[in-house]
Amino acid sequence: MALYQAFKVLGYAGQNKVFSQTAVKALRTIKYCAIAIIGFVAVGEIFIMLGNSDDRAGGVFMGLLIAFGSIVIATAAAMFERILQNAVDIKSENELTV
Repeated sequence: MALYQAFKVLGYAGQNKVFSQTAVKALRTIKYCAIAIIGFVAVGEIFIMLGNSDDRAGGVFMGLLIAFGSIVIATAAAMFERILQNAVDIKSENELTV
């Protein structure tokens, strides 16, 4: 879902529609998907830690890598969402005054 939304944002950039509410909504969806992945990984890590295995290191490390990547994506999407929302607000204010 997040990958599809990322391609939609790139399509908006190609059509010069980056500063629109639909692009902001797509970035918000990307952020929520990344947060959901972080939650799923956290639950998975809990199951790995509570399990009865002697070799947890590989699973824990892979979970940490996925969680770190998702944190980076969620942070970037939130930052771009805020920037685009401010730009959309300024654009709509300029259209109202003209």
